[in-house]
Amino acid sequence: MGVSAFGSTLAQPLAVNVLDASSLLAAFGALGIAVVLFAETGLLVGFFLPGDSLLFTAGLLCVPGSGGSHGGVHLSLPQVLIAAAVGAVVGAQVGYWIGRRGGRALLARSGAKRLHEGAARAEELLAKYGYGRAIVLARFVPVVRTVLNPLAGALDVPARTFLLWQVAGGLIWTTGLILGGYALGSSIPNVDKYLLPLVALIVVISLIPLALELRKSRAAARRATTTRPTGDKVS
Repeated sequence: MGVSAFGSTLAQPLAVNVLDASSLLAAFGALGIAVVLFAETGLLVGFFLPGDSLLFTAGLLCVPGSGGSHGGVHLSLPQVLIAAAVGAVVGAQVGYWIGRRGGRALLARSGAKRLHEGAARAEELLAKYGYGRAIVLARFVPVVRTVLNPLAGALDVPARTFLLWQVAGGLIWTTGLILGGYALGSSIPNVDKYLLPLVALIVVISLIPLALELRKSRAAARRATTTRPTGDKVS
């Protein structure tokens, strides 16, 4: 028996792995997508959740005849698109208002190193690209998309500006990955057999922007270190 788009085979006990996109989709369907994206983009505790791989996998499982090797899981493309958009947009807006009401204090109390590194990258994006581009680009960088929303609220980014760009970025991010998975699944027969390596590839690709930004910041720090002695000399 297949899994419906907004439910799961609740009559059967399922061991759900929140870090595994296939497990989440099998247990909760499209509703799980909305909840995970809300947590990842709206709550600082959701920085570890698999947003990119979840969206791509959901797109694959929307292809007619997919899910044969995943317990009969098949999702509805329109419902997946709607659930993902709602989760991403509402989550980002909640994150923004959390930031308005004390986001920096919440971040300071967190001991997660990745969360603080993501906050540093988010501030760099805002400073380098401005509000609009930074808010859109952050959607495609894990961890950064979690912390930028409350950070934007803490930095008093205008509410209308944030709403406009976070909606645009959320729709581009969710629709792009879902339709990408759907297109690949439609063009390659039995593509769900290769789901694990495909998801691993998506995770690696999603980490590339973060790795490049980290490399650039370290290079800049090295340049600053090598030039500081000459600049600090006292005549």
